[in-house]
Amino acid sequence: MDTTLSAPLIFLDSDAVITGWSDGAQRVLGWKAEEMIGHPFSEIHDDRGFFMGASGALDLDSVSVPTPDNGRVVALRSSQTRHLQERLDLTMTNADVIGSWNWDVSQDLIFTDGRFAASFGLDPKQAETGLPLEEFINRIHEGDRARVADEIVRTIESGDAYSSEYRINRPDGSVSHVLAQGKLVKDAEGKPARFPGVLFDVTARRKAEMDALAQRERYRNLFENLDSGFCVIRMIWDEDGTPVDYEFLEANHSFTRHTGIEDPIGKWMRRDIAQGHEQHWFELYGNVARTGEPVNTEFPASELNQRWFKVQAFSIDGVGSDNVAVLFSDATAEKRSELALRASEEEFRSLSQSLLNHIWTATPDGKIEWLNDRVLAYSGETADRLKGDGWASIVHPEDFPAAAAAWSHSVETGEVYQIEFRIRRHDGNYRWHVVRATPVKTETGEVRRWVGSNTDIEHAKLNEAALAELNATLEERIAERTEELLQSQKALQQSQKMETIGKLTGGVAHDFNNLLQVVSGNLQLLAKDVSGNEQAGTRVNNALAGVQRGAKLASQLLAFSRRQPLEPKVINVGRFVRGMDDLLRRSIGETVDIEVVVAEGLWNTSADPTQVENAILNMAINARDAMDGAGKLTIEAANARLDDTYTAGLEDVESGNYVLLAVTDTGAGMDEATLEQVFEPFFSTKPEGKGTGLGLSMVYGFVKQSGGHIKIYSEPGQGTTVKIYLPRALADEEQDIQAPAGPATGGTETILVVEDDEDVRATVVATLKDLGYSVLTARDAQGGLAVIESGVPVDVLFTDVVMPGTLKSPEMAKLAKAINPDLVVLFTSGYTENSIVHGGKLDPGVELLSKPYTREALDGRIRHLIANQKQASQAAAAPSSAQATATPVGDAEPAAATSGQRKFKVLLVEDEALIRINTADMLTDMGHDVIEAGTAAEALAATSEHEFDILVTDVGLPDMKGGELARKVQALKPGVGIVFATGESQLPEGADAEAVLLTKPYSDESLKAALEKLGSLA
Repeated sequence: MDTTLSAPLIFLDSDAVITGWSDGAQRVLGWKAEEMIGHPFSEIHDDRGFFMGASGALDLDSVSVPTPDNGRVVALRSSQTRHLQERLDLTMTNADVIGSWNWDVSQDLIFTDGRFAASFGLDPKQAETGLPLEEFINRIHEGDRARVADEIVRTIESGDAYSSEYRINRPDGSVSHVLAQGKLVKDAEGKPARFPGVLFDVTARRKAEMDALAQRERYRNLFENLDSGFCVIRMIWDEDGTPVDYEFLEANHSFTRHTGIEDPIGKWMRRDIAQGHEQHWFELYGNVARTGEPVNTEFPASELNQRWFKVQAFSIDGVGSDNVAVLFSDATAEKRSELALRASEEEFRSLSQSLLNHIWTATPDGKIEWLNDRVLAYSGETADRLKGDGWASIVHPEDFPAAAAAWSHSVETGEVYQIEFRIRRHDGNYRWHVVRATPVKTETGEVRRWVGSNTDIEHAKLNEAALAELNATLEERIAERTEELLQSQKALQQSQKMETIGKLTGGVAHDFNNLLQVVSGNLQLLAKDVSGNEQAGTRVNNALAGVQRGAKLASQLLAFSRRQPLEPKVINVGRFVRGMDDLLRRSIGETVDIEVVVAEGLWNTSADPTQVENAILNMAINARDAMDGAGKLTIEAANARLDDTYTAGLEDVESGNYVLLAVTDTGAGMDEATLEQVFEPFFSTKPEGKGTGLGLSMVYGFVKQSGGHIKIYSEPGQGTTVKIYLPRALADEEQDIQAPAGPATGGTETILVVEDDEDVRATVVATLKDLGYSVLTARDAQGGLAVIESGVPVDVLFTDVVMPGTLKSPEMAKLAKAINPDLVVLFTSGYTENSIVHGGKLDPGVELLSKPYTREALDGRIRHLIANQKQASQAAAAPSSAQATATPVGDAEPAAATSGQRKFKVLLVEDEALIRINTADMLTDMGHDVIEAGTAAEALAATSEHEFDILVTDVGLPDMKGGELARKVQALKPGVGIVFATGESQLPEGADAEAVLLTKPYSDESLKAALEKLGSLA
């Protein structure tokens, strides 16, 4: 260790064994740290004061400073250091004269001897005949040149003796420090005539001064860099010789941190800093100053913020000097903990003695160490007889084996001990007790002690007490139960009302989305017809913007009715809210003061990030309007638990752990009647035309669909708080990565459109034909199934979810897939119903395109699904014997790789089992080792358990985007190559620059080429 630059320091423990060895000590003595640590100090320091270096005995000076742990810090310095001042004095008295000059002022010619001229790098012969002053001035160091010229001028003007120290540039490039001394001589008329002088070389003196300064600075750094506080004080005595104060002469950097005293140098402790400073401090340091005996102790300092200090004090400058050096550290926390533990122990003993129960404590290994008087009075035994394992003597013999076995188990595992057994009373009778002991653990989880109690549970007494309590509280319990029933009935009525309104709004949203799809689809087709007409194009774009606003309104209705398909992710609400800071400030204006409070250790929750953002934004805008645009908005995120008591009167809320999101404003507040309607759609407290009344309705529906709970607290004039409780998620937070939306490319496949709304159907048909597809149509599910059963080739079934008739769309899709396994099925709807959505999420394997959708979205989804189906069909056609598992394929050695081809270990992630099996066979046939996974979760588990070279993953996994999975895998294994096997035409956003795109459907040759491309990049 090296605590002060490279100071020579040796650290010793209380037994004078070397525990630390700085780089400076190695430089001075020649020994390395590993050669000396653990050896006695006496091995390198003899009784004559010499130090033993690696090359022999050394005459060194040393200073030893005690440390609070009774050790020492030994600082070394060369014996040469104590001669620096002597060298300095010797240099001053024997300075080297390097020449003389005589300046003829009137002619401006300087005549010098040869040594003087040589010092300035001038020709001695020219100097003997005289040279101008400028020749010499120019040889002076540029940093001193102007000053010297000014001093010469002042000497001529004043006539005073001349003495100046400066630097000169030597001919060999070196720099010397010189001292020039001279005197101006005037002529008979009093004018300057001559200016003779002598030049001294004082370079050695300057070096000695700098060496001494550096040595002093290095020595001082030893104390400045100590973590402990250090100071030197001068004792102040009264007339009777009693120490009454002290003055601070020196203090290191750590002094203020330990004491809280700023700028102590020159201040007196009692006079200037703390008048009530305890006298024991003055007596302590005064005795050190008188006797020269060091002390090592600890004392409180009440005036210094109730601190405790560990101090070492020792005299300096000899016995009888008033100066004392103090090395100290703040021991307040340690002392307070000690005092608190002692007080806690006393309080525990006192409390235990006051209780009627039997109280006892045991050591970590289960030995009884203390019992309260109740145990002794009940048993009639002494404490000495019951301590250790003596408690067994008062346990009923039939109960002891079970009691002892349970106690041994608790001692071994650290679990709470609780068991019932009979304990003998002093009269010989046994009574049943419940015996419970709880471990008291340290911060590291180790058991420090056991605290136990014995409670009498004789049944007759308990039954009597229970019956008396039941009779006394029966009337009160009936009243409480009646109130609970009334509250439950009220909650049920409210829930039924909201459910009815939800069904209505869901139906409205369905029809509205159908109308929007007709308008949107025709506008997109019209946009192509008016291409080049700027005015018409502008009007079309304006109309499309209106469609988007209508779609947002429909989305709010679906949110309230809990019929929107959510895409939940594991998010941290605190980080999410902080990330919305700019959006919130832009939305509610600068006149509203926003405060965000996020609790430490906030849990994650699983929710749709877009809906969370919409909910926060809606609540913030409502708050702004309630405050008339000026006030304070507080957004809080914290952990919360809803217990059984809270959820008992709520129909659809489960007790458990939640993440709380609360939005509080300082607005006008609401009365009880308003609060009862606040979640109903189209209900608004704002003036006509100022709001849709759907903001809180959307928030309500989203929270309920997410399995959460929402509550509003408000009073007129007291502001409003909206509290949202979202269920806690134990998984890690997911990153939201959006896949890029490319332009529509179209195709030539045949698509069957099943849609009962004629306008929607006509628009979809026109859009698909414009993209190049062949289109068949049907008005309902029965008609769609008839087309499939007719045997007409169909590649894609595009069907609405909600249609009239006895045959439902999902049933039609299942029957169609049974007839044509290669058929691609894509649902569309203005809202989702329970036939394809459960728990707010789409059923596994179901593909949904929500209305209204764009031309690009429709084409992109169709192309992706067709590519996946082709890959699956190709896999089904290939012979396969592999099994779909999440472990390496087989234990046998795979076939040898093709000659010249590198062998890889591949993690294959594909949710379609058939594609996964076929691709695994391809890779195995190529000679590669394969690890299979059907989900991102399985892939991440395999990443932790196995080593592999390449990740081959689909983009559309059921539990995570493939791009996000690739980022997480590369974070765990940075060198892994990435292949994206997908029906999309481009890499996902954020993909690694060296990632390879493998477009579905792919063959074994294209798969092989993708792996070889990665191999060439490795």
